[in-house]
Amino acid sequence: MTTEITSFHAHVYYDPTTREAAVRVREELGDRFQVQLGRWHDKLVGPHTQPMYQVAFARDQFDQVVPWLMLHCEELAILVHPNTGDAVADHTDHALWLGEKLAVNLEPLRQVSPP
Repeated sequence: MTTEITSFHAHVYYDPTTREAAVRVREELGDRFQVQLGRWHDKLVGPHTQPMYQVAFARDQFDQVVPWLMLHCEELAILVHPNTGDAVADHTDHALWLGEKLAVNLEPLRQVSPP
């Protein structure tokens, strides 16, 4: 099966003790890159098992955004994944983690992904 990456998401996870670090990372991302910063999700949404915000970016930004995140993720867990139309594979097989690898609840993704 041929899969095409249309864009990328980075999910920046935080908790009460790491929220300030998440604020710093978010502000720097917004200042340095032409990315779309999603809302803060203090309550769990979708497949995410910890509060987070999403950062959306284009394919041609991967080589700039991801290396920056590698060096500036502080103590945060960050999930970076492509968007291919297969949400389950994108959040598992195609994903990469910076920091601690967290659990992902795949049930909401299975409802929107092709079998």
